[in-house]
Amino acid sequence: MLIKCIYRTTMVVLPVLFSSGVFAQEKEGKPFNSWSIELNAGQNKAVRPFTSGYYSSDPTNYFNFSGVNHFDFGVRYMFNPRFGLKLDIASDEIKNQKSSGSLPFKSQQYRVGLQGVANLGSILNFESFTKRFGLLAHAGVQASQFTPKMGVNKYVTEDNGGIMVGLTPQFRIAKWLAITADFTAINNVRQHFNWDGTYSADANNLSGLMFNTNLGLTFYLGKKEKHADWYFESSVNSTDKEALDRIADLETMLQDTDRDGIPDYLDVQNNTPNGVIVDSKGRFMDVNNNGTPDELEKSTNGKDGINKTIVSQSDAIKSLMEKGYVNVFYDVNLDTPNVGSTNNVYQIINFLRHYPNAKAKLVGYADVRGNESKNKALSTRRAQKLYDIIIASGINSNRLSIEGQGVDSSFPKTTTGLDLARRVSIILE
Repeated sequence: MLIKCIYRTTMVVLPVLFSSGVFAQEKEGKPFNSWSIELNAGQNKAVRPFTSGYYSSDPTNYFNFSGVNHFDFGVRYMFNPRFGLKLDIASDEIKNQKSSGSLPFKSQQYRVGLQGVANLGSILNFESFTKRFGLLAHAGVQASQFTPKMGVNKYVTEDNGGIMVGLTPQFRIAKWLAITADFTAINNVRQHFNWDGTYSADANNLSGLMFNTNLGLTFYLGKKEKHADWYFESSVNSTDKEALDRIADLETMLQDTDRDGIPDYLDVQNNTPNGVIVDSKGRFMDVNNNGTPDELEKSTNGKDGINKTIVSQSDAIKSLMEKGYVNVFYDVNLDTPNVGSTNNVYQIINFLRHYPNAKAKLVGYADVRGNESKNKALSTRRAQKLYDIIIASGINSNRLSIEGQGVDSSFPKTTTGLDLARRVSIILE
Protein backbone atom coordinates (compact mmCIF):
# COMPACT_ATOMS: atom_id res chain seq x y z
CA MET A 1 0.00 0.00 0.00
CA LEU A 2 2.90 2.34 0.75
CA ILE A 3 4.34 2.03 -2.76
CA LYS A 4 0.91 2.50 -4.32
CA CYS A 5 0.51 5.69 -2.30
CA ILE A 6 3.96 6.91 -3.40
CA TYR A 7 3.21 6.04 -7.02
CA ARG A 8 -0.11 7.90 -7.01
CA THR A 9 1.43 10.88 -5.23
CA THR A 10 4.18 11.01 -7.83
CA MET A 11 1.59 10.99 -10.61
CA VAL A 12 0.18 14.16 -9.04
CA VAL A 13 3.50 15.78 -8.10
CA LEU A 14 5.23 15.32 -11.47
CA PRO A 15 2.82 17.57 -13.41
CA VAL A 16 3.02 20.17 -10.63
CA LEU A 17 6.82 20.13 -10.74
CA PHE A 18 6.66 20.30 -14.50
CA SER A 19 4.33 23.29 -14.65
CA SER A 20 5.94 25.24 -11.80
CA GLY A 21 9.39 24.55 -13.15
CA VAL A 22 8.55 25.95 -16.55
CA PHE A 23 7.48 29.26 -15.07
CA ALA A 24 10.23 29.34 -12.45
CA GLN A 25 13.07 28.90 -14.89
CA GLU A 26 11.92 31.93 -16.85
CA LYS A 27 12.88 34.02 -13.82
CA GLU A 28 16.32 32.41 -13.39
CA GLY A 29 19.44 34.09 -14.57
CA LYS A 30 20.86 30.95 -16.15
CA PRO A 31 21.77 31.21 -19.86
CA PHE A 32 20.22 27.79 -20.55
CA ASN A 33 16.96 25.93 -19.99
CA SER A 34 16.99 23.50 -17.05
CA TRP A 35 13.74 21.52 -17.26
CA SER A 36 12.79 18.62 -19.52
CA ILE A 37 10.26 15.79 -19.61
CA GLU A 38 11.04 12.25 -20.79
CA LEU A 39 8.75 9.63 -22.34
CA ASN A 40 10.09 6.11 -22.92
CA ALA A 41 8.79 2.76 -24.08
CA GLY A 42 10.60 -0.52 -24.54
CA GLN A 43 11.27 -3.94 -23.19
CA ASN A 44 12.07 -5.25 -19.74
CA LYS A 45 14.07 -8.37 -19.11
CA ALA A 46 13.58 -9.95 -15.71
CA VAL A 47 16.90 -11.70 -15.01
CA ARG A 48 16.50 -13.29 -11.57
CA PRO A 49 15.04 -14.93 -9.57
CA PHE A 50 12.85 -17.45 -11.42
CA THR A 51 11.46 -20.80 -10.41
CA SER A 52 12.83 -23.66 -12.49
CA GLY A 53 10.78 -23.98 -15.68
CA TYR A 54 9.83 -20.28 -15.77
CA TYR A 55 11.54 -17.60 -17.88
CA SER A 56 10.48 -14.47 -19.70
CA SER A 57 12.50 -15.03 -22.90
CA ASP A 58 13.47 -17.96 -25.07
CA PRO A 59 16.74 -19.37 -23.66
CA THR A 60 17.64 -20.92 -27.02
CA ASN A 61 17.94 -17.53 -28.79
CA TYR A 62 20.67 -14.92 -28.47
CA PHE A 63 18.23 -12.06 -28.93
CA ASN A 64 14.62 -11.96 -27.89
CA PHE A 65 11.99 -9.31 -28.38
CA SER A 66 9.14 -9.94 -26.00
CA GLY A 67 7.13 -6.94 -27.15
CA VAL A 68 6.72 -3.50 -25.62
CA ASN A 69 6.21 -4.21 -21.94
CA HIS A 70 7.87 -1.23 -20.26
CA PHE A 71 6.71 2.41 -20.08
CA ASP A 72 8.10 5.30 -18.07
CA PHE A 73 7.62 9.03 -17.65
CA GLY A 74 10.09 11.40 -15.99
CA VAL A 75 10.88 15.01 -15.20
CA ARG A 76 14.51 16.16 -15.11
CA TYR A 77 16.09 19.36 -13.79
CA MET A 78 19.70 20.30 -14.62
CA PHE A 79 21.46 22.49 -12.05
CA ASN A 80 24.19 23.24 -14.60
CA PRO A 81 25.31 21.76 -17.96
CA ARG A 82 26.90 18.78 -16.17
CA PHE A 83 24.71 17.67 -13.28
CA GLY A 84 21.02 17.37 -12.52
CA LEU A 85 18.23 15.41 -10.82
CA LYS A 86 15.55 13.14 -12.28
CA LEU A 87 12.23 11.88 -10.88
CA ASP A 88 10.40 9.19 -12.85
CA ILE A 89 7.66 6.56 -12.69
CA ALA A 90 7.52 3.28 -14.62
CA SER A 91 5.30 0.31 -15.36
CA ASP A 92 6.59 -3.19 -16.24
CA GLU A 93 4.58 -6.23 -17.31
CA ILE A 94 6.47 -9.52 -16.88
CA LYS A 95 5.13 -12.70 -18.50
CA ASN A 96 6.22 -15.78 -20.38
CA GLN A 97 7.07 -15.35 -24.04
CA LYS A 98 5.06 -17.44 -26.46
CA SER A 99 6.93 -20.42 -27.90
CA SER A 100 9.65 -20.00 -25.27
CA GLY A 101 8.80 -23.25 -23.49
CA SER A 102 8.20 -21.46 -20.19
CA LEU A 103 5.32 -22.31 -17.92
CA PRO A 104 2.68 -19.56 -18.08
CA PHE A 105 2.89 -16.65 -15.66
CA LYS A 106 2.10 -12.95 -15.54
CA SER A 107 3.20 -10.23 -13.09
CA GLN A 108 3.07 -6.45 -12.84
CA GLN A 109 5.55 -4.01 -11.28
CA TYR A 110 5.14 -0.26 -10.73
CA ARG A 111 8.21 1.79 -9.83
CA VAL A 112 9.19 5.29 -8.64
CA GLY A 113 12.80 6.44 -8.99
CA LEU A 114 14.87 9.42 -7.86
CA GLN A 115 18.26 9.70 -9.55
CA GLY A 116 21.21 11.97 -10.00
CA VAL A 117 22.14 12.70 -13.61
CA ALA A 118 25.58 13.39 -15.07
CA ASN A 119 25.92 14.84 -18.58
CA LEU A 120 28.89 12.81 -19.82
CA GLY A 121 28.70 14.61 -23.15
CA SER A 122 29.54 17.90 -21.45
CA ILE A 123 32.06 16.38 -19.02
CA LEU A 124 33.93 14.60 -21.85
CA ASN A 125 33.70 17.61 -24.23
CA PHE A 126 31.61 15.95 -26.92
CA GLU A 127 31.16 19.43 -28.41
CA SER A 128 34.72 19.20 -29.77
CA PHE A 129 33.54 16.70 -32.39
CA THR A 130 29.71 16.73 -32.43
CA LYS A 131 26.85 19.10 -31.67
CA ARG A 132 24.00 16.57 -31.87
CA PHE A 133 25.08 13.44 -30.00
CA GLY A 134 25.08 13.35 -26.21
CA LEU A 135 25.33 10.85 -23.38
CA LEU A 136 23.73 10.92 -19.92
CA ALA A 137 24.52 8.67 -16.97
CA HIS A 138 21.99 8.28 -14.17
CA ALA A 139 21.92 6.46 -10.84
CA GLY A 140 19.80 6.55 -7.71
CA VAL A 141 17.24 4.83 -5.53
CA GLN A 142 13.91 3.28 -6.42
CA ALA A 143 10.82 1.94 -4.71
CA SER A 144 8.55 -0.56 -6.44
CA GLN A 145 5.39 -2.60 -6.00
CA PHE A 146 5.25 -6.12 -7.43
CA THR A 147 1.99 -8.07 -7.95
CA PRO A 148 1.58 -11.58 -9.47
CA LYS A 149 -1.45 -11.80 -11.79
CA MET A 150 -1.58 -15.61 -11.93
CA GLY A 151 -0.91 -18.60 -9.70
CA VAL A 152 -1.20 -19.21 -5.99
CA ASN A 153 -0.07 -15.65 -5.09
CA LYS A 154 -2.44 -13.95 -7.50
CA TYR A 155 -3.01 -10.31 -6.50
CA VAL A 156 -0.71 -10.57 -3.47
CA THR A 157 1.29 -7.33 -3.52
CA GLU A 158 4.81 -6.82 -2.20
CA ASP A 159 6.65 -3.52 -1.69
CA ASN A 160 10.27 -3.54 -2.78
CA GLY A 161 13.14 -1.08 -2.87
CA GLY A 162 16.65 -0.86 -4.23
CA ILE A 163 18.99 0.94 -6.57
CA MET A 164 19.11 1.65 -10.29
CA VAL A 165 21.79 2.79 -12.72
CA GLY A 166 21.78 3.46 -16.46
CA LEU A 167 23.10 5.17 -19.58
CA THR A 168 21.11 7.30 -22.04
CA PRO A 169 22.56 8.11 -25.49
CA GLN A 170 20.93 11.19 -27.06
CA PHE A 171 20.45 12.56 -30.55
CA ARG A 172 19.18 16.15 -30.78
CA ILE A 173 16.82 16.77 -33.70
CA ALA A 174 15.62 20.24 -32.63
CA LYS A 175 16.42 22.71 -29.88
CA TRP A 176 13.31 21.48 -28.03
CA LEU A 177 13.45 17.75 -28.83
CA ALA A 178 15.88 14.83 -28.65
CA ILE A 179 15.56 11.12 -29.44
CA THR A 180 17.01 8.87 -26.74
CA ALA A 181 17.88 5.26 -26.11
CA ASP A 182 18.27 3.99 -22.56
CA PHE A 183 19.64 0.97 -20.78
CA THR A 184 18.89 0.70 -17.06
CA ALA A 185 19.69 -2.00 -14.51
CA ILE A 186 17.30 -2.22 -11.54
CA ASN A 187 18.13 -4.18 -8.40
CA ASN A 188 15.67 -4.93 -5.60
CA VAL A 189 17.13 -5.61 -2.17
CA ARG A 190 14.08 -7.09 -0.36
CA GLN A 191 12.31 -9.16 -3.02
CA HIS A 192 10.53 -12.24 -1.61
CA PHE A 193 8.82 -13.23 -4.88
CA ASN A 194 10.29 -14.75 -8.00
CA TRP A 195 9.43 -12.81 -11.13
CA ASP A 196 7.02 -15.62 -12.05
CA GLY A 197 4.94 -14.91 -8.92
CA THR A 198 6.03 -17.80 -6.70
CA TYR A 199 8.01 -17.36 -3.50
CA SER A 200 11.76 -17.10 -3.97
CA ALA A 201 14.18 -19.55 -2.39
CA ASP A 202 16.13 -18.38 0.66
CA ALA A 203 19.35 -18.82 -1.32
CA ASN A 204 18.38 -15.84 -3.52
CA ASN A 205 18.91 -13.61 -0.46
CA LEU A 206 15.95 -11.29 -1.21
CA SER A 207 17.64 -10.07 -4.39
CA GLY A 208 15.99 -9.29 -7.73
CA LEU A 209 17.50 -8.00 -10.98
CA MET A 210 15.81 -6.53 -14.06
CA PHE A 211 17.08 -4.77 -17.19
CA ASN A 212 15.13 -2.11 -19.10
CA THR A 213 15.95 -1.24 -22.72
CA ASN A 214 14.00 1.70 -24.16
CA LEU A 215 13.60 4.23 -26.92
CA GLY A 216 12.11 7.60 -26.09
CA LEU A 217 11.73 11.32 -26.56
CA THR A 218 13.00 14.17 -24.41
CA PHE A 219 11.11 17.46 -24.62
CA TYR A 220 13.08 20.55 -23.55
CA LEU A 221 11.17 23.34 -21.82
CA GLY A 222 11.86 27.06 -21.62
CA LYS A 223 12.52 30.08 -23.82
CA LYS A 224 16.32 30.10 -23.75
CA GLU A 225 18.20 29.21 -26.91
CA LYS A 226 19.57 25.92 -25.55
CA HIS A 227 18.93 23.36 -22.85
CA ALA A 228 21.69 22.50 -20.37
CA ASP A 229 22.21 19.15 -22.18
CA TRP A 230 23.52 21.06 -25.21
CA TYR A 231 24.92 24.20 -23.62
CA PHE A 232 28.69 24.27 -23.97
CA GLU A 233 30.22 27.19 -22.04
CA SER A 234 33.48 27.21 -23.98
CA SER A 235 31.69 28.03 -27.24
CA VAL A 236 28.45 29.71 -26.20
CA ASN A 237 29.32 31.96 -23.29
CA SER A 238 28.29 35.33 -24.68
CA THR A 239 29.25 37.03 -21.42
CA ASP A 240 32.89 36.02 -21.87
CA LYS A 241 32.78 37.12 -25.50
CA GLU A 242 31.37 40.49 -24.51
CA ALA A 243 34.10 40.91 -21.89
CA LEU A 244 36.80 40.12 -24.46
CA ASP A 245 35.27 42.62 -26.87
CA ARG A 246 35.36 45.29 -24.16
CA ILE A 247 39.00 44.53 -23.41
CA ALA A 248 39.79 44.84 -27.11
CA ASP A 249 37.99 48.20 -27.21
CA LEU A 250 39.96 49.42 -24.20
CA GLU A 251 43.23 48.35 -25.80
CA THR A 252 42.28 50.31 -28.91
CA MET A 253 41.36 53.37 -26.85
CA LEU A 254 44.66 53.29 -24.96
CA GLN A 255 46.80 53.16 -28.08
CA ASP A 256 49.08 56.16 -28.57
CA THR A 257 49.52 56.53 -32.32
CA ASP A 258 51.83 59.56 -32.24
CA ARG A 259 53.75 58.51 -29.11
CA ASP A 260 53.12 61.79 -27.28
CA GLY A 261 52.01 60.17 -24.02
CA ILE A 262 48.32 60.93 -24.56
CA PRO A 263 46.09 57.92 -25.38
CA ASP A 264 44.19 58.23 -28.65
CA TYR A 265 40.76 58.50 -26.99
CA LEU A 266 41.91 61.73 -25.28
CA ASP A 267 44.19 62.93 -28.09
CA VAL A 268 42.74 65.78 -30.15
CA GLN A 269 45.84 65.78 -32.40
CA ASN A 270 46.99 62.18 -32.79
CA ASN A 271 49.58 63.03 -35.45
CA THR A 272 51.92 65.40 -33.58
CA PRO A 273 55.63 65.22 -34.53
CA ASN A 274 57.80 63.00 -32.36
CA GLY A 275 59.23 64.69 -29.26
CA VAL A 276 57.04 67.80 -29.42
CA ILE A 277 55.57 69.06 -26.15
CA VAL A 278 51.79 68.62 -25.99
CA ASP A 279 49.06 69.60 -23.53
CA SER A 280 46.70 67.19 -21.75
CA LYS A 281 44.62 66.85 -24.93
CA GLY A 282 47.59 66.02 -27.15
CA ARG A 283 47.80 69.46 -28.82
CA PHE A 284 51.23 70.96 -29.59
CA MET A 285 52.08 74.59 -28.80
CA ASP A 286 51.39 76.93 -31.72
CA VAL A 287 51.40 80.53 -30.48
CA ASN A 288 51.26 82.10 -33.95
CA ASN A 289 48.67 79.61 -35.25
CA ASN A 290 50.63 78.74 -38.37
CA GLY A 291 50.20 74.99 -38.01
CA THR A 292 53.83 74.34 -37.06
CA PRO A 293 54.84 73.39 -33.50
CA ASP A 294 56.64 76.30 -31.83
CA GLU A 295 59.53 74.02 -30.87
CA LEU A 296 60.29 73.44 -34.54
CA GLU A 297 60.37 77.18 -35.39
CA LYS A 298 63.13 79.70 -34.85
CA SER A 299 60.59 82.17 -33.47
CA THR A 300 56.86 82.54 -32.98
CA ASN A 301 56.25 86.19 -33.92
CA GLY A 302 53.90 86.24 -36.93
CA LYS A 303 53.07 83.69 -39.55
CA ASP A 304 56.63 83.52 -40.80
CA GLY A 305 58.04 83.03 -37.33
CA ILE A 306 60.45 85.93 -36.68
CA ASN A 307 61.94 87.90 -33.77
CA LYS A 308 60.64 86.18 -30.57
CA THR A 309 62.78 83.14 -29.81
CA ILE A 310 61.71 80.16 -27.72
CA VAL A 311 64.76 79.41 -25.61
CA SER A 312 64.18 75.73 -24.90
CA GLN A 313 61.72 72.92 -24.51
CA SER A 314 61.47 73.77 -20.81
CA ASP A 315 60.28 77.26 -21.74
CA ALA A 316 57.46 75.63 -23.67
CA ILE A 317 56.42 73.46 -20.73
CA LYS A 318 56.61 76.54 -18.50
CA SER A 319 54.19 78.31 -20.81
CA LEU A 320 51.83 75.33 -20.66
CA MET A 321 52.03 75.13 -16.87
CA GLU A 322 51.36 78.85 -16.46
CA LYS A 323 48.19 78.41 -18.54
CA GLY A 324 47.10 75.33 -16.58
CA TYR A 325 47.55 72.96 -19.51
CA VAL A 326 49.74 70.42 -17.69
CA ASN A 327 47.84 67.73 -15.80
CA VAL A 328 48.48 64.17 -14.70
CA PHE A 329 45.55 61.76 -15.04
CA TYR A 330 44.43 58.72 -13.03
CA ASP A 331 42.34 55.60 -13.45
CA VAL A 332 39.26 54.92 -11.29
CA ASN A 333 40.02 54.63 -7.55
CA LEU A 334 43.81 54.65 -8.15
CA ASP A 335 46.32 57.14 -6.80
CA THR A 336 49.19 56.39 -9.22
CA PRO A 337 49.37 58.18 -12.61
CA ASN A 338 47.98 56.21 -15.53
CA VAL A 339 50.10 55.10 -18.48
CA GLY A 340 48.93 57.97 -20.67
CA SER A 341 50.36 60.55 -18.24
CA THR A 342 53.93 59.22 -18.12
CA ASN A 343 55.16 61.85 -20.57
CA ASN A 344 53.52 64.64 -18.56
CA VAL A 345 55.23 63.50 -15.34
CA TYR A 346 58.57 63.46 -17.14
CA GLN A 347 58.07 66.98 -18.51
CA ILE A 348 57.17 68.32 -15.04
CA ILE A 349 60.33 66.85 -13.53
CA ASN A 350 62.42 68.09 -16.46
CA PHE A 351 60.99 71.61 -16.10
CA LEU A 352 61.76 71.75 -12.36
CA ARG A 353 65.32 70.67 -13.07
CA HIS A 354 65.80 73.46 -15.65
CA TYR A 355 64.19 76.08 -13.40
CA PRO A 356 65.72 75.49 -9.94
CA ASN A 357 63.91 78.50 -8.48
CA ALA A 358 60.46 77.51 -9.71
CA LYS A 359 57.87 76.31 -7.21
CA ALA A 360 54.66 74.45 -7.92
CA LYS A 361 51.49 73.35 -6.19
CA LEU A 362 50.07 69.89 -6.96
CA VAL A 363 46.27 70.02 -6.74
CA GLY A 364 44.45 66.67 -6.77
CA TYR A 365 40.90 65.99 -7.96
CA ALA A 366 38.44 63.06 -8.14
CA ASP A 367 35.40 62.48 -10.33
CA VAL A 368 31.83 62.87 -9.04
CA ARG A 369 31.21 59.19 -8.34
CA GLY A 370 31.48 57.81 -4.82
CA ASN A 371 31.53 59.13 -1.27
CA GLU A 372 32.53 62.80 -0.88
CA SER A 373 34.90 62.28 2.05
CA LYS A 374 36.57 59.32 0.36
CA ASN A 375 36.98 61.34 -2.83
CA LYS A 376 38.59 64.13 -0.80
CA ALA A 377 41.09 61.66 0.67
CA LEU A 378 41.68 60.09 -2.76
CA SER A 379 42.43 63.47 -4.37
CA THR A 380 44.96 64.21 -1.61
CA ARG A 381 46.64 60.81 -2.07
CA ARG A 382 46.94 61.44 -5.80
CA ALA A 383 48.73 64.73 -5.20
CA GLN A 384 50.90 63.09 -2.53
CA LYS A 385 51.93 60.19 -4.80
CA LEU A 386 52.92 62.60 -7.57
CA TYR A 387 54.81 64.65 -4.98
CA ASP A 388 56.70 61.51 -3.90
CA ILE A 389 57.62 60.66 -7.50
CA ILE A 390 58.98 64.16 -8.15
CA ILE A 391 60.95 64.27 -4.85
CA ALA A 392 62.40 60.82 -5.59
CA SER A 393 63.69 62.27 -8.89
CA GLY A 394 65.92 64.75 -7.03
CA ILE A 395 63.69 67.81 -6.71
CA ASN A 396 63.88 69.62 -3.35
CA SER A 397 60.73 69.09 -1.28
CA ASN A 398 60.48 72.79 -0.27
CA ARG A 399 59.70 73.64 -3.90
CA LEU A 400 56.45 71.67 -3.89
CA SER A 401 53.19 71.74 -1.99
CA ILE A 402 50.10 69.56 -2.28
CA GLU A 403 46.37 70.08 -1.93
CA GLY A 404 43.39 67.74 -2.27
CA GLN A 405 40.37 69.52 -3.73
CA GLY A 406 38.10 66.46 -3.76
CA VAL A 407 35.44 66.27 -6.48
CA ASP A 408 35.70 68.28 -9.70
CA SER A 409 32.14 68.55 -11.01
CA SER A 410 32.95 70.93 -13.86
CA PHE A 411 33.10 68.10 -16.41
CA PRO A 412 30.09 66.21 -17.81
CA LYS A 413 29.25 62.79 -16.36
CA THR A 414 30.40 61.00 -19.49
CA THR A 415 33.25 58.50 -19.72
CA THR A 416 35.58 61.16 -21.13
CA GLY A 417 34.39 63.79 -18.66
CA LEU A 418 35.02 61.50 -15.70
CA ASP A 419 38.48 60.65 -17.08
CA LEU A 420 39.37 64.35 -17.27
CA ALA A 421 38.16 64.99 -13.71
CA ARG A 422 40.50 62.38 -12.20
CA ARG A 423 43.73 64.37 -12.26
CA VAL A 424 46.40 66.39 -10.50
CA SER A 425 46.88 69.91 -11.88
CA ILE A 426 50.30 71.57 -11.65
CA ILE A 427 50.14 75.27 -10.75
CA LEU A 428 53.26 77.48 -10.75
CA GLU A 429 53.64 79.63 -7.65
